[in-house]
Amino acid sequence: MDQAAASRLTVPQSASPVAQSRQTLGRLIGIGVVVAAFLALGMVMRQVDLHPRTDDASVRANFIEIAPEISGRLVSLQVKDNAFVKQGDTLFVIDPRPYQYALRQALSDQQDLEQQIVDTRRHIAAQQSAAEAARAGLSSSRVGIQTAGSGVDVAAATVSRAQAATSSAEAQLKLVSNNLRRIEPLLKKQYVTVEQVDQANTAVRVAQGVYDEAAAALLQAQATQQQASYRRVEAASLATEQEAKLGQAIHAIDTIDTLISQRPARASKVDTARLDLERTRVVAPFNAYVTNMNISQGAYAHPGAPMFTLIDTRTWYVIANYRESKLKTIHPGQHVDLFLMGHPDRRFDGVVESIGYGIFPEDGSVAQGLPNIERTLNWVHLSSRFPVRIRVQNPDSAMFRIGATAVTVVR
Repeated sequence: MDQAAASRLTVPQSASPVAQSRQTLGRLIGIGVVVAAFLALGMVMRQVDLHPRTDDASVRANFIEIAPEISGRLVSLQVKDNAFVKQGDTLFVIDPRPYQYALRQALSDQQDLEQQIVDTRRHIAAQQSAAEAARAGLSSSRVGIQTAGSGVDVAAATVSRAQAATSSAEAQLKLVSNNLRRIEPLLKKQYVTVEQVDQANTAVRVAQGVYDEAAAALLQAQATQQQASYRRVEAASLATEQEAKLGQAIHAIDTIDTLISQRPARASKVDTARLDLERTRVVAPFNAYVTNMNISQGAYAHPGAPMFTLIDTRTWYVIANYRESKLKTIHPGQHVDLFLMGHPDRRFDGVVESIGYGIFPEDGSVAQGLPNIERTLNWVHLSSRFPVRIRVQNPDSAMFRIGATAVTVVR
């Protein structure tokens, strides 16, 4: 029994170094695992800092509400909800007949104005011709006044010559009459002969004829002078009348400025009517998906009232909300790996386009108009998240949908 007990006591003593070595190895392994874990954690944290990642992201795209600019009944609706349309495809058509009639009326009014302008120009030309005729008549009347004045002057000169001739004839008549009266008493005394008395009588008769002729010429000259004066007065009156007619003709000339000033308004009505007619057919402004459509053919369209929405498929974005502590390593122009929740096996390339500079604060101290992003718990402090706008470089329109969840990794 002493040997058995001794053998039992000797076994632990021989195994003690092995156990100690194992224990030491285990401790080393544990320390190594912990160190490796810390190293891995540090590497992961560094990778996270160098390549920020978030799944708080969603797909965005530009979209517009399609609203008619005119009113009318829908006579054709050529798209369906969630359908893809290409740029220039017809979306719907509003009854064009009222706008065709309006365009015809506007064109007719425009042509009527042009015809009025042509007619007015012809009328103005006739009025100008009448004014020219009145001006010519006035000139002729003024010439007539000058002519009549010259006639008056000539008549006055003739009267003066006739008066002189009459005075001369009267003097000659007195002379021969006195001579006859002197020699007639001398005939009885035979101081003179009968022939001398007859000659004196003949001289008296001749002088009397000359005097009568001169007096008649004076009367005729005076009558001619009076007639010339009347003609001058008549010419002056005619000139006054012609001048009045000229003024009336000038004032009667119409102006075309009022009609010409209406041209822009008529042209504007034609352009508006033509534009409204073009607006009866609404086309897609870009390649897009139709969504939120709840109308049918026959509905009445109102200006500015949305009928459905078009999602612009030309450009897709991802709005990723990153913690404010990660923004220091994110810069515009950096490439981003994008993954869609619905297609996690497909990686898309994106580029950081911009980083948000404001969000809606929790205390509500700022008015509405900023993105409202909920804070997430990060240890104790609730860090804010700011939107980072990422433009997708190689989007697949069949996979991207507005509001779809995405995962982003900034490289």
